[in-house]
Amino acid sequence: MRTSASTQPRPGVLITVLALAGIVVSLTATIVVPILGQLPQIFHTDASTTAWAVTATLLAGAVATPLTGRLGDLYGKRKIMLVALIPLIAGSVIAALSGSIEWMIVGRALQGLATGIVPLGISVLRDLLPADRVGSGIALMSSSMGIGGAIGLPVAAAVAQYTDWRILFWAVAVISALCGAAILWIIPATKPLAKGKFDPVGTVGLSVVLVALLLAISKGASWGWGSATTITMFVVAVVVALAWGWWELRTPAPLVDLRVTARPQVLLTNLASIVVGFAMFAQSLIIPQLMQLPVETGYGLGQTMLQMGFWMAPAGIAMMLVSPVGAKISAARGPKTTLIVGGIVMAIGYGSSALFMGSLWGLLVTSVVASAGVAFAYGAMPSLIMGAVPRSETGSANGVNSLMRSIGSSISSAVVGAVLAAMSVDLGGYTIATEDGFRTGLLIGCGVAVAAALIAVTIPAKFTPGMAVGHGHHAPAPAEDEELVAAAS
Repeated sequence: MRTSASTQPRPGVLITVLALAGIVVSLTATIVVPILGQLPQIFHTDASTTAWAVTATLLAGAVATPLTGRLGDLYGKRKIMLVALIPLIAGSVIAALSGSIEWMIVGRALQGLATGIVPLGISVLRDLLPADRVGSGIALMSSSMGIGGAIGLPVAAAVAQYTDWRILFWAVAVISALCGAAILWIIPATKPLAKGKFDPVGTVGLSVVLVALLLAISKGASWGWGSATTITMFVVAVVVALAWGWWELRTPAPLVDLRVTARPQVLLTNLASIVVGFAMFAQSLIIPQLMQLPVETGYGLGQTMLQMGFWMAPAGIAMMLVSPVGAKISAARGPKTTLIVGGIVMAIGYGSSALFMGSLWGLLVTSVVASAGVAFAYGAMPSLIMGAVPRSETGSANGVNSLMRSIGSSISSAVVGAVLAAMSVDLGGYTIATEDGFRTGLLIGCGVAVAAALIAVTIPAKFTPGMAVGHGHHAPAPAEDEELVAAAS
């Protein structure tokens, strides 16, 4: 019999189902990486066109994440999670059957629409878990994006190398359908807490802002940072953002409640999310390149895509193993402390990787350390957000927080890419970043991680030992939460 709201599933089963859904969603970020260099030959086009197979997923995910969160608050989180899985399944099938790059891009964009499942799943955990399990559940769910990406890379590389690449997308379609069945069967339907109507004007406005901003950031290097197209995109993003903010402050049921978002605990946590997203992505840009560059460069380690994937996989496993530790720190000292620790651990990982660039084992250890810091930070930020917003807005607030991480990752890609391009040499007809370029990129990651810890120090989060992290449904709602609900209504 399917679980209902009156028959709660066991916490471990609930966490497992939602974490697996998050891992499957995160696979869409890395599934195309092993075949990205082959796509121009597969579809008989140029590399700049096939790059949209990545960009389309990024843009669709950025637009869908806050939208999914708000819809979950309004109409029920489980219902919207199931709806979000539909384009993931359809997009995977379209990509598997694609005979042209245009259809591949369409499929990848549809896959990106499921990105909001992770922050929505975090909100579900807050609603359904006992108070003593909320922290560990949130930590694992938050880490699922990194776990899926790290584990999925070697698996995708192996499949692409030894079988047909289309199997990758068929596999995601099948696993996504199984996740949908598990969510329908196990996750109870909870009553929506938010009131009001959906905000179509705010949705269109935010979508235009995000698409223009992320296109300018992700394509600025290839278009030219001073080109008319890039500047136009930035101008559109700023102008529409101002108009969107004006609308959101005046509409009775906004897509994003900017007054709640402006609360210091929420605002500073979201700022920290941008910085953490930057620091996390810098590592994934630099270390794989170092591992795969030819040894003839003097600093490359000569690994194949498959070998590199296996060297990077322990980082994802580390995130899974340390997420409960982060939850315990949050329970004992508060999520603010966990976020500070996460920033410091990331900085240690980056700093040591700059010293041990010439060793596979050195890069393995340092990527594991940095990923452990990411796990601490990822688990702490949703708890900080949900401790400062009314229950009726947890889906929307978590969606915005997840969006901030995505923006940070996009900025990281642009900045690190610019640094590596500026510090490069011509080798055999190929432009390759120098050893100093890679070291500079790693040191930037170190500095940004320190900045994340410093921002976390300024977050005005109050914590009492024994207080449930995230305020699980078995814990009495604090008076502060009632005040937030009143303020938002």
